[in-house]
Amino acid sequence: MDADPKFQLSQPPELFARVDYEPVADEYGESILTTTVGKAISWARKNSIWPMSFGLACCAIEMMAIIGSRFDVSRFGAEVMRGSPRQSDLMIIAGRVSNKMAPVIRRLYEQMPEPKWVISMGACATSTGVFSNYALVPVNQVIPVDVYVPGCPPRPEQLLYAIMLLQKKIEQDTQVAAKVLNLA
Repeated sequence: MDADPKFQLSQPPELFARVDYEPVADEYGESILTTTVGKAISWARKNSIWPMSFGLACCAIEMMAIIGSRFDVSRFGAEVMRGSPRQSDLMIIAGRVSNKMAPVIRRLYEQMPEPKWVISMGACATSTGVFSNYALVPVNQVIPVDVYVPGCPPRPEQLLYAIMLLQKKIEQDTQVAAKVLNLA
């Protein structure tokens, strides 16, 4: 057998092409991104939700689980759990709401800055669950609710899904720039 004296490339020849002789396209290439101010604000809002840690019953344990590494709510930009309503924009009502607690929830909701959202977590918060008696009230009779999470108690995955649904709702909000500038 005669050996071929030419050098044989083991990879395609495009991999060995010189980079410095490639033609330059336009000045900016694919580095320009165009959007509207409203979409940029919505994107920032949906990826930086600050929930208020507000657990009332057994659902609060499941709510606390989303902070841990197994469920990792920080992937969705909602890991900053706040204890003060003035520093949060999401209230997660996790558990049953009694008649005595309803005015407290209302006051905390009123102290939250705009825009603010509410997730009702669990059957007790949504419809008083198995404790259907005179002492409990559904949370939607106290404050407006954006997303409901069913279950008794609901799994942490369900709460993560509710946060994703809330992010979709925030993203689809219209006239965001006008609302930020108090024009709407």
